[in-house]
Amino acid sequence: MLDVAIIGGGTAGLSAALVLGRMRRRVLIVDSGQPRNAVSPAAHGFFSRDGIAPSELLQIGREQLTPYDTVELRNGSVVDVERNDDGFELTLSDGTKHHARKLMFATGVQDLLPQVDDLEAFWGTSVFHCPYCHGWEARDKPIAILADGDAVMHLATLLYSLSTDLVVCTNGASTLSEEQQALLQAFNIPVYEEIVTGVEGKNGIIERIVFANGDVLERGIIFVRTELQQHSDLPQKLGCEINDYGFIQVDNTCQTTVPGVYAIGDMAGQPHQVIQAAANGAFAAARLNHLLATEQFRA
Repeated sequence: MLDVAIIGGGTAGLSAALVLGRMRRRVLIVDSGQPRNAVSPAAHGFFSRDGIAPSELLQIGREQLTPYDTVELRNGSVVDVERNDDGFELTLSDGTKHHARKLMFATGVQDLLPQVDDLEAFWGTSVFHCPYCHGWEARDKPIAILADGDAVMHLATLLYSLSTDLVVCTNGASTLSEEQQALLQAFNIPVYEEIVTGVEGKNGIIERIVFANGDVLERGIIFVRTELQQHSDLPQKLGCEINDYGFIQVDNTCQTTVPGVYAIGDMAGQPHQVIQAAANGAFAAARLNHLLATEQFRA
């Protein structure tokens, strides 16, 4: 019987496993090898690791688990989870079954890009969604914000300190309020409401935006508002509630609405940065370990 099964071996999951392993908890991590930031050439804002390749960061995390003999990491995926009297039974893609007292999801979310031709080809290299992750690399460059409504104001507010050469492309009729439009105008940020049909560039670098009316706009960077989708439907299968923003609902210990089931990292709505995911995983693991210890003493 495992103490904890962690589904997802990204930054949050590996961080949680490290804390639990150091407390000699029996842990199984199952990872499908599909991190959200796989297309990004570098992870930024991570203290002591700024600019590291995401794959290298995960490899270091995996290597640093090797001294802890109660932690096992398996490559693959979890295809089913069921609750039983003792905890949870997991079925892996290789057909093996494992039993755990507690369950921790760290499966993350997927970014769904606006439906613009060729936009995905530049995703992670010159099309971004997070100013904290990639804003420095966009400094002093001509930036387009591909979004509408409140998302425009959020991005424009953050990006203005990095580049004053900003434009907004709402990809259709704008829903910006008069107040929002006035604020953008005051900062000389034009708004283009034409439909965006495509983007052009080379070697992963955006060069221009193409509109439906045939106009083109020279830009070097695009920040977009992505739609987020849970990477796994297993939490919902177990009965975990989803909040109005599409994230797994958790309490202040990172436990979901299903007792014994935890959710960490991006899937639970934490600030979407690698260092935040690592911190959240460590925090949740400590709280979960405390619960396991308390249950053991009471038993």
